[in-house]
Amino acid sequence: MINKEDITEYIPQRPPIVMISRLLEAGEKNIRTGFDIAEDNVFVQNGTFMAPGLVENIAQTAAARIGYLAKMHNVPVPLGFIGAIQNLEILELPLAGTSLETEIVIEHEVFNATVIHGTVKQNGRLMAECDMKIFVSQNK
Repeated sequence: MINKEDITEYIPQRPPIVMISRLLEAGEKNIRTGFDIAEDNVFVQNGTFMAPGLVENIAQTAAARIGYLAKMHNVPVPLGFIGAIQNLEILELPLAGTSLETEIVIEHEVFNATVIHGTVKQNGRLMAECDMKIFVSQNK
């Protein structure tokens, strides 16, 4: 497990926009992260973590997978860009001071495009899910 201090090795985001706290599991086709929602998080409004924060949490979980694999292969961590978000469902907005578990599963990978399905859960209850198309920069 990688804690918050180390997570920025795998993602391009920096505080205050870091929306994952730790890496729970990483594989070739999936990754799970944990996120502790701070009261002063930029996406917290009136004590509630808002939908854009949930989407960013899914995107950063996908980025952490790419970064983790790059580090494992001893190559620089590439930049990724969201190309599309589809089938977004926000079922519930979590409260500040709570924790989330996010998982992305790779649906398809073709050249520099990856389609993922992401889910955000709190205590096993689904909070949000979506499909994302992510493009990874090939520039070195």
